Amino acid sequence: MQKAIYTTFGIDELLPHVQALKGAAARFVQMHAERCVDDGSYRLVYTFINVRAAQEQIARDGNYAIENLVVEGIDQYQEIPSISSYYPAVFPFENEVHDLFGLAITDMQIDFKGFFYQVSTAEPMSVITPEVKAAREKAMKVRAAAEAKARKAAAEKAAAAAGAAGEAATGAAAQPAAAAGSDAQHDETAAKAALKAAEMEAKLAAMDPEKAAKVRAALAAKAARDKQKEEA
Repeated sequence: MQKAIYTTFGIDELLPHVQALKGAAARFVQMHAERCVDDGSYRLVYTFINVRAAQEQIARDGNYAIENLVVEGIDQYQEIPSISSYYPAVFPFENEVHDLFGLAITDMQIDFKGFFYQVSTAEPMSVITPEVKAAREKAMKVRAAAEAKARKAAAEKAAAAAGAAGEAATGAAAQPAAAAGSDAQHDETAAKAALKAAEMEAKLAAMDPEKAAKVRAALAAKAARDKQKEEA
């Protein structure tokens, strides 16, 4: 006979519980989301088979228990940590939860180059509007153009620095070569920073406007703190 165990907690406790099950050699089965009709919040249910416990129970009385981790009280814009670093098989389930409900799953251990499919509304089986599709395509083009420009600039600066270093090496003084190398390193760092900024702008363009505004505010606050540390 199959039994079911349900453990309910908040989102902050999800990863510690998953880590404990992983340490106990539990196997991931599935996960799904539910919308609570009372307050509009969401509930996530992660299902596992604790193999060691199941083997003991089957040997004892022929039963085994499926363990369910239940995360309640999630709002539409709350970030949900992915458990894919512990159980890669969760990806299609997390993907479906995002597609159907528009919930934000963060830190997935799968590289989408900064972009992830997003629905236009939070309701199940949402249809992406032409406006949303056009905005995403524009953001991807902006990212691609920024990457190409940054790579070209970095290559040109590196070539110029190499030429300057070569000329300095044939001269009597080594100091100009060191200065050229320093300038090249500075230019390369600036190019990388520009590329990173362009990538972030492309990500923000594809986000929900309200969430994007929150991210921009957080980035601005961090930049201000870093500047204060540098000036101190």
